[in-house]
Amino acid sequence: MSGWSFALSRRWFGYLAVAIVFAIVCCFLGFWQLSRRADARAEINRLDNNYSSDPRPIADVLGSLDAFEESQKWTPVEVTGRYLLDEQLLVRNRPYNQSPGFEVLTPLLLDDGTVFVVDRGWVSPGEKQDTPDNVPAAPSGEVTVTARVKAGEPVIPGRSAPAGQIATVHLEDVAERLDRPTFTGAYGLLVDEDPAPAGRPLAAQKPERDEGPHLSYALQWFVFAIFGFFGLGYGLRQEYRVVNAEDPEERERAAERLRKDRARARTDAEIEDAILDGERSLDGERSLDEVGR
Repeated sequence: MSGWSFALSRRWFGYLAVAIVFAIVCCFLGFWQLSRRADARAEINRLDNNYSSDPRPIADVLGSLDAFEESQKWTPVEVTGRYLLDEQLLVRNRPYNQSPGFEVLTPLLLDDGTVFVVDRGWVSPGEKQDTPDNVPAAPSGEVTVTARVKAGEPVIPGRSAPAGQIATVHLEDVAERLDRPTFTGAYGLLVDEDPAPAGRPLAAQKPERDEGPHLSYALQWFVFAIFGFFGLGYGLRQEYRVVNAEDPEERERAAERLRKDRARARTDAEIEDAILDGERSLDGERSLDEVGR
């Protein structure tokens, strides 16, 4: 077998199939990263469009108890009612500046008898126990609340919580506990309260406008897909040289490659000798100059 006929063997068709599959996987991962970037950019757009907008009546944003669209995320709403202080819940394992703690969920009973769940902010665990030492009290009596709406969270299998606490902001679970008509499409991250209490949990932080490294990751996966075919081509070339080693033209090309490689590959000893020869030559020139003087 000589020339390129070996490339038509079953073995090389197998290599080609591996390179194609590898490229498909890399492209799939690249497009997945582009999809994640699109999601991140959509979230940035929601922040830009909604986060600092003027508060609107909750009925104008959430038309029914289970209504919510992702495009409404971070929209400020204004609601008036009375906090159900005895129904307050703590959400476990909530980070704040990389510290674990709790978020305080306080249901707000509106004038029409429905309940809107308000996340009043974050509190740290206690000094000697897992539960907080102190949870700042919500205002009693009628209060007007401004909050940014956000979708509820799913149930995490296997995660539980003790009495008075929940594992996630699962609004259907909260509604069952309250046994009242409750907004389950979204809840609110507290912005402010009127009248304002003496103290409140730490307010939720504004998310960063960061789309992440998804674009660079996507480009890397696409480059990897191309590199797979470069590797296939390199393997073909190397086997061609082996298979055609006795061909006069290939032997001539091999000799030329060897000559160029030797010309480029100077050993450390050769480099040191060249430096020493240069120094000796320079010393010799200085000696001649001194004799001439």
